[in-house]
Amino acid sequence: MLNTPIRIQAFLANVPLFRELGSDELDRIALNTQQLHAAKGEILFRRGDPALGFYIVVFGQVKLAFSSPRGDEKVVDLSGPGQSFGEAVMFMERPHVVTAQALSDSMLLYVGRETVFEELEREPQFARRMIAGLSIRLHGLMSDLENDSLHSGTQRIIGYLLRDSEDNPESKGALEVTLSATKGVIASRLSLTQESFSRILHGLSVRGLIEVRGRSIYIPDVAKLRACSD
Repeated sequence: MLNTPIRIQAFLANVPLFRELGSDELDRIALNTQQLHAAKGEILFRRGDPALGFYIVVFGQVKLAFSSPRGDEKVVDLSGPGQSFGEAVMFMERPHVVTAQALSDSMLLYVGRETVFEELEREPQFARRMIAGLSIRLHGLMSDLENDSLHSGTQRIIGYLLRDSEDNPESKGALEVTLSATKGVIASRLSLTQESFSRILHGLSVRGLIEVRGRSIYIPDVAKLRACSD
């Protein structure tokens, strides 16, 4: 764990949550922000641990998941560079409801609860940014629930593969997607078993819609794959 306020401030200035803050506000937050290094597989917190702050990923990837007493796991979210997690339970002053684990060697920033509360009292604009960020997260969770409830496994996987092309739904041509985590983790994120995930990928491959190359998925015709989902 290291404290490097100047480097931290430079990163925070580009995080959507803090982008509109002035240099004085950023200085105060950076001064009380900790820099954490987490090795692959390291647990940042477990379900039931007190939520005394929130995290921002600088690089790497963090898995947020529930685990049943039998050891079954449901991946709730995957957080990558520039994304934050842990804000909601921090405001509720309740324990964490998920377990956070680094999926790769990662660096994170940890912002303590008291630092956030003090800044909220000073700067109403910061409060609006926090509310907006939490609202976006809630909207994402509702979209995930709708996706899991109303879409088939094939549609969910196609939607995941084409997520980076959503800003241009008319895009055509080829696309190569690198899976950001193992197939088992992504399957859980999509509420599928790993066997179902692999079976659907194989079916799409047999139909010539994708080519599986390890953790890379080559899509020769984006429009054709999107039409299959529709």
